[in-house]
Amino acid sequence: MLQFVIGSSSISLGVLLGTYMGGMCLGSIALPKIISPRRHPLRVYALLELGIGIIGVVVLYGVPFIDRLYISYAGLGNLDIFLRAVICVVFLLPPTLLMGATLPAIARWVETTPKGVSWLGFFYAGNIVGAVFGCLLAGFYLLRVHDMVIATYAAVAINAAVAITGLILAVPVPYIKPAQKPMETSAVHAPGLWAIYVAIAMSGLSALGAEVVWTRLLSLMLGGTVYTFSIILAMFLVGLAIGSSLGSVISRYAGSPRMALGFCQLLLSGAIAWTAYMLSSSLPYWPIDPSLSPGPWYNFQLDLLRCLWAVLPAACLWGASFPIAIASVVSPSQDAGRMVGHIYAANTIGAVIGSIGFSMIVIPLLGTQLSQKILIGLAAVSALIVLVPVFSPFPTKGLLAYKVKNAAARFTGTVVLAGSIVLAALLIRAVAGIPWGLIAYGRFLPTMAYQLVPEPIKEEDVPGGSGTPDTYCIYLAEGRDVSIAVTKTKSGTRSFHGAGKVQASSDPLDMRLQRMLGHISALLHNKPESVLVVACGAGVTAGSFVVHPDVKRIVICDIEPLVPEYVAPMFAKENYGVVDDPRTEIVIDDGRHYIHTTNEKFDIITSDPIDPWVKGCAALNTQEYYQMCREHLKPGGVMSLWMPFYESNSQTAKSLISTFFKVFPNGIIWSNDSDGSGYDAVLFGMVEPIRIDVDELQQRLDRQDHTLVAESLRDVGFNSAVDLLATYAGQAGDMGLWMQDAQINTDRNLRLQYLAGMWLNSYEESEILKEILQYYRFPDNIFYGSVETLDELKRLLNSAGRL
Repeated sequence: MLQFVIGSSSISLGVLLGTYMGGMCLGSIALPKIISPRRHPLRVYALLELGIGIIGVVVLYGVPFIDRLYISYAGLGNLDIFLRAVICVVFLLPPTLLMGATLPAIARWVETTPKGVSWLGFFYAGNIVGAVFGCLLAGFYLLRVHDMVIATYAAVAINAAVAITGLILAVPVPYIKPAQKPMETSAVHAPGLWAIYVAIAMSGLSALGAEVVWTRLLSLMLGGTVYTFSIILAMFLVGLAIGSSLGSVISRYAGSPRMALGFCQLLLSGAIAWTAYMLSSSLPYWPIDPSLSPGPWYNFQLDLLRCLWAVLPAACLWGASFPIAIASVVSPSQDAGRMVGHIYAANTIGAVIGSIGFSMIVIPLLGTQLSQKILIGLAAVSALIVLVPVFSPFPTKGLLAYKVKNAAARFTGTVVLAGSIVLAALLIRAVAGIPWGLIAYGRFLPTMAYQLVPEPIKEEDVPGGSGTPDTYCIYLAEGRDVSIAVTKTKSGTRSFHGAGKVQASSDPLDMRLQRMLGHISALLHNKPESVLVVACGAGVTAGSFVVHPDVKRIVICDIEPLVPEYVAPMFAKENYGVVDDPRTEIVIDDGRHYIHTTNEKFDIITSDPIDPWVKGCAALNTQEYYQMCREHLKPGGVMSLWMPFYESNSQTAKSLISTFFKVFPNGIIWSNDSDGSGYDAVLFGMVEPIRIDVDELQQRLDRQDHTLVAESLRDVGFNSAVDLLATYAGQAGDMGLWMQDAQINTDRNLRLQYLAGMWLNSYEESEILKEILQYYRFPDNIFYGSVETLDELKRLLNSAGRL
C-alpha cells in the first residue's frame, strides 16, 4: 500500500525496509526499559498484539489521506526522499515497534538459564511456523481471491484472537514476579560478550543479504511472480523454524553454547556455498519445461521443491544461531526480556544493513557471484570472532570462563578451526558465476541451453552464418532493480532481456509492435509536442517519436538506470538515437510514482512496462493508474500501452483490457498478430471520442516533413495509412458482452498480478485474439474518408481475419 504512495524504486524500497526492520529493532530494546518485569508476560503480549491489530486498521484507512499530502510536496529533491522516510515512520514505526517488543515480552516467562532460555527457540520456531502459514495464506488466497481490505481484516482478526487468548490464559496461569529489579547491566555488558552480539549481528546481515541475492536468482529461475516471492519467503522461513527448534535443543544440552554458535557459523559458510552451487550450476539446468504443465499448481510444487532444496541448509543454520546466541549470553542476574531484546536488536541491525546494503550497493556494484563470496566470508569471520578467543593459548581477561582448559582439546580445536578457515577460502574461490542464459531466458534456460554460447563475448566477435549454438550474449549486468542482458544471433537479431525473458528486440514482429505503439499514438494526435514514455526498453517506441516533426519534448521514465544508459544505445539504429536526442529527458524512477508526483501534462503517454505477471508491474495497469495518466493528458491527448497475449489466458487479458476501457470508454485494440495468430497488441485511448480521417492521415504521411515517419513505418511493413489502421481489432463499445465477467484491476486488489502470475506458462494467444474478434464489426463511428479508401481498409481487415 505504501509503495503506491512513495513508489517502488530501490530508494523507496530501501526506506520501507529500513523503517520496518528498524522499528522491530527499537521495539526489542525499548520494551524491557518501559515495561516492568513484574507485569504478567501473557497480558503484555496480548496488549501488544491488540495494538498491532488496531494500528493495522488505522494504516488501511490512513494511507489514502497521507497520499494527498505527499503529492503536494513530492518531487522536491532531497525533501522528496525525506518525505518518503517520514511517511514510512508514521505508518510503519508504530506497528513494528510493537512487533519487535513481542519476543522480549514473552521471554520474561522463562528462567535466565541455558535450559530456561532454550524454550525461547521453540517459541521463536512456533512464531515462524505461523509466519510461513501467513505468507502462503496471504499470497495464495487472501490477496489472490479477495483484496488488501479483506487480507488486513484477516490479519487483525488473528491479532485479536491472540490477544484474547493471552488475556484468558493469564487468569489461571500464575506468574512469579521478580522480588526486585534485576541487576542486568553488568551481565549484559560483561567482558567478552561483545563477540556474541557482533556474531549474531553478522548472522542477521548475511541472512538478509543472502535472501536478497537468492530471491533475485530464484525469481529468474521460477518466474518473478507474486507467488514465487511468497514461495521463496515461505521456504526460507521453514528453514528458520526448523533451525530454531534444533538450536533450542543444542543450547539446552551443549556444554558451551558459545562454541556451538561458532561452529554453527562455520557450517553456515558451507551451507551458503551449497546454495551458491545449486543456483549457478545445478538448478538452472534441471530438465523442467514449465509450459508442459497442465496447470499452475503442478509448477508450484516444483517451485517449492527447488526453493527448499537450495535454501534449507543455510536457513536452518541461521535459525539455530538465534537461540544458541541467547544461551551464550544468559546469566541468572539478567532480566530475560532485556537480554533477549539486546540479542534480537543486534540480529535485526545486521539484517537491516544486509538487506539494504546488498540490494542497493553490493549487487549493483559487484554482482551476485561476488555477493555470495562475501556472504561465505561473513559467516567465516563471525565464527572466528566467537571461536578464536576460546582456543587462544593466551589468557584473555573476561573470557576465562569460556576458554578450553584441556590443552589437547584446545590443540584439536585450533587445528579444526584452521582447517575450517582454509575450507572456507576454498569455498569462496569455488563460487561460480550465474549463467547468463538464466538472466536472459529465466525459467526456459533448460530448453534453450543448446542454442547459447556459454560465455559473453564482444558484439564484433559474433559470427554470421547458421548452425548451433546460435545466440551470443554481448552485454550482461545486474542492476539495482533488474538483471539485464543483451543478446545477438548469428542472423543479426538483437534482443534486450529483463526479468528472465525478451522484453524488446530487433526481430520484425517485435519491431512492428514497438513502432506501432509510437506511431499510432503520434499520428492520431493532431499535433503531438510532448511525450512521456514509461519504460525505456530498447528505446524503439520512444525513438518512434524522434522522427515526428512536431515533437519537441520526450520524457523517458525507467526504474533501472542501466537500461537507458547502456541498453538503449545498443539499439541506436532501431531507435534513432533517442537517448542522445536533445529533446529527450531521462528520468530514473518507477513510472507510476513519476506520473503521480509530476505537475507536467503531456500530449501522449505511452506505457511499455515489463510483463504484467512480474511482481509489482500490475501497479502500472490499475484503474487508478490509468486515471492518473488520463489526468496528465492535455486536451486531445492520447494514451497507449503494450499488452501481451502470449504467456497469458483469457481472464488475464479481460482484466487488463477491461480495466483500461473502464477509464477510456472510447478505447481501441490494435492487434500485432502473426499470420492471423495472436501475439500482442496496443491499447489506445483518448478522453474525447475517437474519429480518424483515413484520407487525411495518408495525406499527412505523404507530406515532406513526414518522410522519415513514412520510412519508419515501411521498415516494419506498413506501406500506407490503411496498412497501419488494418491492425484494428475492436473497440470498447463492441466488447461489453465479452468483458462482463472481467475482474477490474485496482490498487486495492491488484487482481492482474495474481491472474497473470497464475497463468504465465499458458500460451493461449491465438484463442484470446479469436475471442476478441468474435465481437468485431467495422467501426463506422471511428473511421471515415472516401468510399475507395474505406473499401480498401475493409478489404484488408477482412483478409486479416476480421470477419
